[in-house]
Amino acid sequence: MYDAQNLFDAKTSFAGEWNIDETLDSLKTKGIVIGIEHGKEKRLEELTPFPNEKYGGGKADAYLEFIVKTLKPYVDKNYRTKPSANNTVIFGSSLGGLVSYYAVLKYPEVFGKAGVFSPSFWFSDEIYTMTENSDKIKAKIYFLYGDSESDAMMKDIRKMKHLLDDNRC
Repeated sequence: MYDAQNLFDAKTSFAGEWNIDETLDSLKTKGIVIGIEHGKEKRLEELTPFPNEKYGGGKADAYLEFIVKTLKPYVDKNYRTKPSANNTVIFGSSLGGLVSYYAVLKYPEVFGKAGVFSPSFWFSDEIYTMTENSDKIKAKIYFLYGDSESDAMMKDIRKMKHLLDDNRC
């Protein structure tokens, strides 16, 4: 999960705690959550798969490569995990939602599920093109957005949902 400062403690969160610890306590199944704190001034670069003409970015491939080739293998080796894609979820909001969505397209053999909250699909139209050109998408993707989202975000999510509906197994 991205933006670890938001996951467990309201005092450290940007816009409210996500209550991950309370949610895990209430579940009948057990799991491991890895919270990755954002890279402050590098956040935009790390969490965007394609550059934006105005904002730059576009270095998510290196970031995801670290997660896929270093972090996840370490966790799977040192903790009791179920390492299959069906049991591996990637999750974030805003830019974290964008990169989580991108991760299930780029690494379907690693991530079988994604939590995509208030995704920043506006950052680059290339995410739509990638969705259209992807093999049949098997991942389970959970979109969430709030009542106060912009009209543009609602339009972006409807567009992505339409593309996904056309590209499902």
